[in-house]
Amino acid sequence: MSQGPTSGLYAVSTALLAMSRHLEVRDVLKTIVASARELLDAQYAALGVPDDHGGFAQFVVDGVSDAQWKAIGPLPRQHGILAAMLHQAHPERLADVRKDPRFEGWPAAHPDMSDFLGLPIRDGDEVIGALFLANKLRPVGGDPPGAEPEGGCGFTEEDEDLLGILAQHAAIALTNARLYERSRELTIAEERSRLAHELHDAVSQKLFSLRLTAQAAAALVDRDPGRAKGELQQVAALAAEAAEELRAAVVELRPAALDEDGLVATLRTQIQVLDRVHAARVTFAGRGVRALPAAQEEAMLRVAQEALHNALRHSGAARVDVTVERRGPGAVLRVSDDGGGFEPRATRRAGRHLGLVSMRDRTNGVGGTLTVESAPGKGTTIEMEVPGG
Repeated sequence: MSQGPTSGLYAVSTALLAMSRHLEVRDVLKTIVASARELLDAQYAALGVPDDHGGFAQFVVDGVSDAQWKAIGPLPRQHGILAAMLHQAHPERLADVRKDPRFEGWPAAHPDMSDFLGLPIRDGDEVIGALFLANKLRPVGGDPPGAEPEGGCGFTEEDEDLLGILAQHAAIALTNARLYERSRELTIAEERSRLAHELHDAVSQKLFSLRLTAQAAAALVDRDPGRAKGELQQVAALAAEAAEELRAAVVELRPAALDEDGLVATLRTQIQVLDRVHAARVTFAGRGVRALPAAQEEAMLRVAQEALHNALRHSGAARVDVTVERRGPGAVLRVSDDGGGFEPRATRRAGRHLGLVSMRDRTNGVGGTLTVESAPGKGTTIEMEVPGG
């Protein structure tokens, strides 16, 4: 390699730290490939993860442009020498991969490659991936990439040893990423199970009562209309209670996307969906917001969801604008619509608070303030400020 011992050690350390920073499998794969290509001075690098049929479930490349990769098209299920790497325990270092009997050619847009270094990524006895490098870059004034140097492959035994070290750490990083994703799946499954039990306990009993009360009302319609009316009023009350119980159970679930992507990205994604499925124009802007304490981000998300629900379902708005911007160490959420508006004080007196009580409770719970500006025919603006942390 062209690097000296100190710079080489620094490069290895940088590569290992980069791999350890990611928890999503796809991000780990990309980091491994990029680190390997840079560390070993290769023009191209790739990493394949096996499926259950002798091919690759995932295949990540580095050194190939997006346009070039698109032109190459889908890879075949079996990849010749690449697939062979999934079934053997030893590295492969070739002076010219094109002359290997296992070579099966490549699509017209595929870059030309010659010298090749590949080895499996192993977790114990299991091969969990295969790492490939092609076209060792030559020192200035040397042979061009892809040209076979005198004496054989451009990749050296030292390169092979270094890639072996990288592969060992790649196995750890990839296994950790898989465990992380699996733990998230289990957490979601457990949360769904918990929710199912809550819904059964809190809602199903009310729905059963609602059904019996509705049957009683139907039986009384002809012979006792007065009592039937009372039973129907009870049906309405039970239905409202059931709906509130359902809503309370659902909103307690913290969205996985909030932990994964943060408040701004989660809101942007949800609002893009709302904009597509509703007739109203729904926009979002995030300005300079830093990460907030988890409880504050969740509270802001829930308030935004409640305000959007009201605007899109009840206000008749043609446009709803959502902004989140930094204010000191904290942030401000603003949801504005051009809908019918309402009189907040009159609405509270009538008991129709449109989720305002819930929004205020969530805001107060994280030390924030909530402001509601609205008037009949003037639209509505809901502003929530949190202090940060």
